[in-house]
Formats: sequence, C-alpha cells, structure tokens
Amino acid sequence: MCAASHDPYAALRHRHYLRYAVGGTLANIGGAMQSVAVGWDLYERTGSAMALGGVGLVQVLPIILLAVPAGHLADRLDRRRIMLTAQAVVATGSVGLALLSWAGGSVASVYTCLALAAIARAFGGPASSAFWPGLVPAEAYSNAVTWRSGGFQVASVLGPALAGLLIGWQHRAVPAYLMDAALTLIFWLNVYQIPPRPVVPHPEPASWRSLLAGFGFLWRTKVLLAAVSLDMFAVLLGGATALLPIYAKDILHVGPVGFGLLRAAPAAGAVIMTLMIAHHPPTSRAGPAMLWSVVGFGVATVVFGLSQSFWLSLVALALTGALDNISVVVRHSLLQLQTPDAMRGRVNAVNSVFISCSNELGAFESGTVAAMFGPVVSVVAGGLGTLAVVAAVALLCPPLRRLRHLRATPD
Repeated sequence: MCAASHDPYAALRHRHYLRYAVGGTLANIGGAMQSVAVGWDLYERTGSAMALGGVGLVQVLPIILLAVPAGHLADRLDRRRIMLTAQAVVATGSVGLALLSWAGGSVASVYTCLALAAIARAFGGPASSAFWPGLVPAEAYSNAVTWRSGGFQVASVLGPALAGLLIGWQHRAVPAYLMDAALTLIFWLNVYQIPPRPVVPHPEPASWRSLLAGFGFLWRTKVLLAAVSLDMFAVLLGGATALLPIYAKDILHVGPVGFGLLRAAPAAGAVIMTLMIAHHPPTSRAGPAMLWSVVGFGVATVVFGLSQSFWLSLVALALTGALDNISVVVRHSLLQLQTPDAMRGRVNAVNSVFISCSNELGAFESGTVAAMFGPVVSVVAGGLGTLAVVAAVALLCPPLRRLRHLRATPD
C-alpha cells in the first residue's frame, strides 16, 4: 500500500475496537498508578531493594505457571467472559491493597494481593490479546497494534504522574489504589458493552499436544521466535524501572513528584514514537528497524545508569521508551499477522510469559543485582547486556535481519 493511501487512524474507525482501546487505556492508567504506589509504599516502609524486586517476582510467577492452561482456555472458551472475570478480580485486588496500605498490613499480605491479581491477569492477558483482532479487519492489525501500544504508553505517562501527585499530596498510597480499582471497572463496563462473539468449536481435541501447541508454533516460526526472544532478553537485562524509587530518592534526590516524572518519561517518549509510527509505520524495513531500535535502547539505558542529572535522566528514559516502542509494534504485528485465530490464545499466552519475564522477572533481577553491587552497576551492566543480546540475535537469525514487510499468514 502506498504512503498516500495509508490511513493512520484505520483501527480507531471501528467502534468496538475504539471502545476496547479506550477502556484498556483507562485500566492501564490505573495499573500504572498502582505500580508506582506499591513501589513507593514498600520502599518507604522497608528501605529494601529486595522488597522492590519481590514485587516483580510475585507477579511473574503466576503468569509463567498458568500461561499454558490460560492460553488453552482462551482458544476454547468465550474470550470476552474470561476478560470480564479477570478484570473483576484485578479490581478486587486493588481494593485489598488500599485496605492494607491504610491499616499498615504486612509486606506478605501486599504480596498476596499482588499475586491474586497476577493470577487474574495470567488468564485475562491471553484472552484479551486473542480477542481484539476480531474487532478489526486483518489489514488494520498493525495500526491497531500501534494505537494499542500508544494507549498503554499514554497510560504509562499519566498513571505515574498522577500517582506521584496523589502520594505527594496525601502522603499515602491509598488513593492511587482506589483509583486503579475504579478505572479497571470502567474497562469492565466497556468490554461488557461489546457484543459477545460465538465460540467456534475447536477442531482439535484437548490433549497435551494441543495444550503445548503455542510453544511448537513459535519454535517453527523462526522470525517470530527471534523477535519475541530479542524483546524479552533486552528488556529483562536493560529495564531500570524497578530501581527508579532508589534513583529518585538516593541518587537524583527528587522526591515523589520527581519519581512520578521518571516513571512517566519512557512512556512519554513512546507516545511521541506512536504518533510517528501511526503516520509512517516501519513496515518496509521491519527487521532492521527492530534490531537498531534495541541497540539504541541499550545505549540509552547505559546513559541513564551513569547520569546524576535529573534532566539527562529524563531524556535517557524517554529515549528508552521511544526506541522500545518500535520493537513492540513490530513484534506484536508479527504475532497477530502470522498466528491463526484458532491458536491466538495459546500463542499469546506464550508471548505473555516472554513479556512477564522481561518486565517482572527483570525487576527481580535488577533488584537482586542492585542489592549486591549497587543500582548503578545493575543498570549499566543491563544496558551492556542488551547490546550483547542484539548482536547474538542478529548473528543467529539472518531472516530477522532481512525482514522487510509485515504480512498476514492465512488461517
């Protein structure tokens, strides 16, 4: 399709997708607020980097352990109903965190609430990722991915900033937790208003082979496997988000408002990149664009790790978000375009394990290394590790280097 005929708002012209995207963005705003609130709350109470790392661990384990059955259910049951149930549990968990913060509950109780919400997300994530492609035609998938990613990043800008303002104003995390619950319920209402789709009987009987089919599909689709692996290891090693409370309080000395701005900076960069990609998608040189964007992500991470200037740190974090967004759009576009609808739940469940490993397990890795060697060593070493991962993937997977156009694979 020529650039002149490209519609940067194609996906948003579909009413049900727009409803899903707006509701999901609001829920993500609440989730980002909760993430900031949990990090600040626990570090204020414990002063421990390991406590921050534990937040990532208790949220990633349910997703890793339940991804396979969750994906299997998403391919056999009503995906919309799974999403509604999951969001209700997530909202309940947020209310529980508010009560624990208000009453001074134990760290173990906080971890329990986070784990229960993570269990709900483990089932809701694959169902959601397999649900939304049915709301737009295949030719609008890449555009839908761009705006879906952009909505997430807008939420990641507003959520941390709002949480920082609320914590600075109230000197407690309770309002942020309650706001998360309210916004999650709004998403629930938006999804409820989308008409249910008939559940197509699965042609393959339930078995261990069908349960693990998502792993087999990724293994056979080498370009997709390389793209997902690159993103996972790059963010796992290079992510510095879990250590931002330490940077804000002990290195940059900027307090809760500054902490909120630091958390928002990667998303601010990603929002700008979303607008650029929507009008000029990287579909003609998708593979090289992904590889070079991850190189830039690693370099920007090293700059942030060494910086002692608040403004330089903001710029470096904004660059990590902008460059990571290119990788996200290419990876998710490949995922949806090359996966048959009957397998989307299982394949997206495997992808959710990769994402969780890169984000939540990465938070645990960052907190552990920071506890042993300090936060600067943790961040800089992670950025250098990201560069090594890019080199390895580019060497081992030439098809990714040569990937140009993003095309759909027929079901």
